[in-house]
Amino acid sequence: MSLLPCSLRLTGATVLRDGTLQNRSVAIEEGRISKGPLPEVDLRGYYILPGIIDLHGDAFERHLAPRPSAPFPIRTALRATAHDAAANGITTAWMAHSWSWEGGFRGPDHCEVFLRAVDDYAPEALTDLRVQIRCETHTVDSGDRLLAAIRRHQVDYVVFNNHLDEALHLAACDPEQLGFWARKSGHTPQEHLSNIRAAHDQDRDVPRYLCRLSEAFDTLGVTYGSHDDGDGETREMYSMIGAKVCEFPTHRSAAALARAVGDPVLMGAPNVVRGGSQSGNIAATDLIRARLCDALVSDYYYPALHQAAFKLVDDGLMDLPAAWEMISKNPADILRMPDRGVIDYGRRADLVVISQKTRCVEATLSQGRITHLSGEAAQRFLGARECLQIAAE
Repeated sequence: MSLLPCSLRLTGATVLRDGTLQNRSVAIEEGRISKGPLPEVDLRGYYILPGIIDLHGDAFERHLAPRPSAPFPIRTALRATAHDAAANGITTAWMAHSWSWEGGFRGPDHCEVFLRAVDDYAPEALTDLRVQIRCETHTVDSGDRLLAAIRRHQVDYVVFNNHLDEALHLAACDPEQLGFWARKSGHTPQEHLSNIRAAHDQDRDVPRYLCRLSEAFDTLGVTYGSHDDGDGETREMYSMIGAKVCEFPTHRSAAALARAVGDPVLMGAPNVVRGGSQSGNIAATDLIRARLCDALVSDYYYPALHQAAFKLVDDGLMDLPAAWEMISKNPADILRMPDRGVIDYGRRADLVVISQKTRCVEATLSQGRITHLSGEAAQRFLGARECLQIAAE
């Protein structure tokens, strides 16, 4: 039996609405923001903010295989991922799954199994879990299969990756690291090297392949972009074929080119919280200061999203409404989702309740259904429920 949405009025909190923090109530009815008089939950001392929209996360991989040699059933991983996301205020999340020449957990076979599992899990899902396909550029031989999978599973978001140069470098200079990569893919170093060479043999066909995919994505209404653009020329090339989303640019020139042509730039929230990139690339905060970043994503760590928003406030880079838009309204605009990302009449009741004192997420509602509840907020919600039961009796 599916969980019915709440019919409640949340009162006393500080609410992010119309781009400002306001002291007003939020009514929820039939999964939408409403106006009607409804039973009340007193949330004084809390923020009520739009549900977080995460455009790129791979934290699900830890639930899928807590250890490389210890995989768990995909359905179990999806259930744990949904709970993990909800506990951190996320109401819509794209799980980034590779479609790569590497094979193993990152290959087309596993991607198709994963897509089927997500479809099967959807009827019981409370958090809106979706799949972003990370398509390696040198997968020319599986293009028809990729498009068929996108149509069959209604995938709405794809980004292009190119890890081949890194693989070629490791093959030439660091066999030990290449062997580690091979083991993660479930291959011997020799098998992995063979895959690298086969991918490299497709090099001259890649430009035509990307254009073909782009034309199909436009027809299907798929949003698409590129990952780890290293310079402005690379970003310009992707932008010209329609891959407008600039995800994790590694240098300022790529982000600057994206801004010049109106392409949205996404950076990792952990980068903000930790104060820089683990790999030595440009820091997200540097791009934010230069107004060259539009949205933040979880990357590998769901808690970083709401933490990053408050860190931007503490560091004086933004006020809370602007910082929160980077994880709610802006992602919704990028993926063309007008029903969410803000709190307004008729929109989905996707909400996050955060303690003003501790800044902990204590309640999350997705389409009016409670997906996470803890702390003092839990007592207040449950107290309201007890009052409703007494009134009904």
